[in-house]
Amino acid sequence: QLQVVESGGGLVQSGGSLRLSCVASGYAFSRLPMNWHRQIPGKKREWVAQITATGDGTDYADSVKGRFTISRDNLKNTVYLQMNNLRPEDTAIYYCYIPDLKFWGQGTQVTVSS
Repeated sequence: QLQVVESGGGLVQSGGSLRLSCVASGYAFSRLPMNWHRQIPGKKREWVAQITATGDGTDYADSVKGRFTISRDNLKNTVYLQMNNLRPEDTAIYYCYIPDLKFWGQGTQVTVSS
């Protein structure tokens, strides 16, 4: 059974850091790229970052470039999103997404206070 579970969200002050984790199971994790997306209530879900299956390639939205880092551990079936220098505008629900399978996790809330 395909499953994706995010964790690591929470409340942090502006300038702080959080690391999100996404554990996936039920498919060949190491063979597929992974994405992080986020959604502010009332707004369209937006792409944040992506990583190749092997982890040797990454890409970021301009709004997070230089502050966020995506990585993965294929032995643990886990993708990470390290978020540094957080801003209030980063407040959103963060989702893990498998683009090749069009499958979403349930999301984890990140709130950045000013």
